[in-house]
Amino acid sequence: MVLGVIIGALVTFCVVRFRERQHLFRMENRDWQKLNLILGLVEENYVDTLDKEGMTQASIVAALAKLDPHSVYLPPVELEASEQSLAGNFDGIGIQFNVPNDTAIVLEVIAGGPSEKVGLQPGDRLLKVDDLVIAGVKYPQDSMVSHIKGPSGSKVTITVKRGGDVIPFEITRGKIPVHSVDAAFMVCPGVGYIRLGKFSRTTYQECHEAAMKLLDQGMAHLIFDIRDNSGGYMDQALLLSNDFLSSGDTIVYMEGKHRPKEVFKADGRGKLQSVKLTVLISENSASASEIFAGAIQDNDRGMVVGRRSFGKGLVQEPFFFTDKSGIRLTVARYYTPSGRCIQKPYGTSENYNYDIYRRYTDGEVFSEDSVRLNKEDVHHTRSGRVVYGGGGIMPDVFVPMDTTRASNFHIACNRKATQMRFASEMFDRYTSRLASIDSYEDMDRFLDGINLKVEFTSFARSRDGITCTEAEWDESAPYLVPQLRALIARYSKLGDNAFYKYYLPVDDTVQKALEMI
Repeated sequence: MVLGVIIGALVTFCVVRFRERQHLFRMENRDWQKLNLILGLVEENYVDTLDKEGMTQASIVAALAKLDPHSVYLPPVELEASEQSLAGNFDGIGIQFNVPNDTAIVLEVIAGGPSEKVGLQPGDRLLKVDDLVIAGVKYPQDSMVSHIKGPSGSKVTITVKRGGDVIPFEITRGKIPVHSVDAAFMVCPGVGYIRLGKFSRTTYQECHEAAMKLLDQGMAHLIFDIRDNSGGYMDQALLLSNDFLSSGDTIVYMEGKHRPKEVFKADGRGKLQSVKLTVLISENSASASEIFAGAIQDNDRGMVVGRRSFGKGLVQEPFFFTDKSGIRLTVARYYTPSGRCIQKPYGTSENYNYDIYRRYTDGEVFSEDSVRLNKEDVHHTRSGRVVYGGGGIMPDVFVPMDTTRASNFHIACNRKATQMRFASEMFDRYTSRLASIDSYEDMDRFLDGINLKVEFTSFARSRDGITCTEAEWDESAPYLVPQLRALIARYSKLGDNAFYKYYLPVDDTVQKALEMI
């Protein structure tokens, strides 16, 4: 009995002591008080050593994820990469390369860059970066890039194979310009073509200079291609729009809870106001691309051709921290001149992230009748044409994706990138000839001299085990041959201009634009 009383007293004591430690914290959900309180409790009471930096980053990411899909936290490495991709230049050695097999091949040596100064040439195979072997080991391409890049003024040794020779080059890294204009040339008499890959810090200057050169060549109508352009700096979209619009035309306006309404209008000093304009968009055209397309469409300045754009109508503002990290925070919505906010719904991240995929599965990219538009969000262009908000820019002329050209032979080659590796083979065979070509007339003569049917089918059969019948070749050739000519021509001094010029004849959207012109 005595023992029982003692044990009971001890148990009671322990329970009372435990209850005393069940602290009740008075709490009001305001001013982030609960979050700060919990983090403080964790710091004071957690059983193990804390990874405070990891917890802080996880908390930030989780908090921003509750806002919208475009408010994000960027750790130092990601922030640097993101800023660099849009800055208009980066620290590196100044080459563009491709990896058609398991070895990187130099496609272009940037004029005036560090690589040109030491003697690197198109066609060189990259074997090593310093002591790191990158050829023949399935080394990831993005990792190659990270090893080749480095701070300006630092040195790197690039070992290449040129013909039968292995040559090491010591290169001092420097500032390398990054171009946002992928191609600019005359498609046919009077019609120019500019393809813009992104809106970087130098976009307006690049586009303006390219357009001026095309004007000198007789351009009266411009096909401006911003398909798959995911956006970038908003101010560059404003400057670019201003080049085409008349004085007083609204380009875009922005408004947010903590940002008063701000309207941006054209100043009438644009140099391209008299140039006729067709804008090409796709489901991957977003943000700044949509600002430009919306301004052109709502002002009835030109025709928009292609497929419904991505639907990003939120404006992010960067905030930077002393540890070189930062956040991009949505601070406003932007509206096209007719008053459209083209931001698509983002109820859940899963629905938002898979929206483009659903456009394929639902058939939207193949049929205009399958496009989902918010018919209740109606707006009108300057001339009274109906346009809709809430889900991207719907083009004036819809061009469906064509899958009828995809023969079994063509699909099999695409899966193994046979075309790219064949182009590399042709470059190896005709290196000196390609290096001397600087006009489309010479390129046409060179390409016409290659029996692509015999050469390519032989290559596909011997290298990849892919065969085709005469009927399959006849079915594939109208689309496959222009692709092969484009890939080979890219290895010449004509570069990406040649690639797009030779590929455009099988580009349905460009052909539709030309048909309208």
